[in-house]
Amino acid sequence: MTIAKEIRESIKNASWIRRMFIAGAELKKQYGSENVFDFSLGNPDLMAPQAFQEALVREASINRPFLHGYMPNAGYMETREPVAQLLSSESGINFTANHVIMTVGAAGAMNIIMKTLLNPRDEVIVFAPYFAEYTFYITNHGGIKVVADTTDELLPDIADLEKKITTKTKIVVINSPNNPTGRVYTQKTYEKLAEILTRKSREFGSQIFILGDEPYKNIIFDDSIYYSPFKFYRNTIVATSFSKDLSLAGERIGYMGISPECEDADEIFQAASFCTRTLGFVNAPALMQRVIPHVLGQTVDISQYKERRDFLFDELTKIGYRIARPEGAFYMFPQSPIADDIKFINILKDNLVLTTPGTGFGKPGYFRISFCVPMKTIEKSIEKFKKAFLEI
Repeated sequence: MTIAKEIRESIKNASWIRRMFIAGAELKKQYGSENVFDFSLGNPDLMAPQAFQEALVREASINRPFLHGYMPNAGYMETREPVAQLLSSESGINFTANHVIMTVGAAGAMNIIMKTLLNPRDEVIVFAPYFAEYTFYITNHGGIKVVADTTDELLPDIADLEKKITTKTKIVVINSPNNPTGRVYTQKTYEKLAEILTRKSREFGSQIFILGDEPYKNIIFDDSIYYSPFKFYRNTIVATSFSKDLSLAGERIGYMGISPECEDADEIFQAASFCTRTLGFVNAPALMQRVIPHVLGQTVDISQYKERRDFLFDELTKIGYRIARPEGAFYMFPQSPIADDIKFINILKDNLVLTTPGTGFGKPGYFRISFCVPMKTIEKSIEKFKKAFLEI
């Protein structure tokens, strides 16, 4: 066999998100794009802010040496410093540029963090439902995935988490606003999480880290609040990107932030910078690093996502779907009307509606809808959702 056994197995279990996206492409060829309602992929459809477009043109036009050249593995100092200021304002903790590494998106950041922290067979706890790629990020670096449950409201089940922590636990991954549920973690959740991790670290004489995956932190609706995990637990490292809130998914630009209060923060910074190189990223994209300082704090028009959330939630619950109302991101995670979520998403597919089964997120019996699609697509899909619901 030419292909590594682990990769061969991984391909067999490849992401349901991509699988449904590919199925959608085939259906669009057959029936026409306007007749297929594709909610499979979290690919933001809103235009990046005008300020980004202007900064991109301006930075690309400046005649400077090494405009597209290498820089320190951690990224440009003139980019890391304003990002550090942003983290300081969010957390109330004094970040410096040496607590920030610019990365190739949040995925790059998570792989760098895991490469930096994990010894072989260290355990990484994730809450189901979880972003499917976490499995591969963990195994990339010799870790063992451990799954903790969520409550009926799809928030972390702290009691179950406590049962899952062992002497091998190194990282607990949190994701708020959450993909696939859109739920936003409360202050109480963070406080309970910090209390348990602090107590267990002392009990086992170990370091347990929170890894916050936060690419949706600026996509929040209504009166919901984003809480920085840095405020609650000292051994916190965050991975994030500008893919979702600035609609820059294909530009692959993000960063990791290391809490200044973290044990061995300086050593982690040095090691993560090294891992950026050895993993082959070398550094985050140069031009995007030049542009980002001009648009920190800006977002796409979040009100459009809220409008879509409101309409879709109201219409689906009228039909009879049971859904925990999402407070952020651009996903919702309804319960499948039948226990077999894969069977139900195939019923939806037969009605030309593409969604992703909860099984792909470690939570059978549900399915994910990604509503970063035009409003007219959502409006035209409702009768299809209704027809599928009535078929069962």
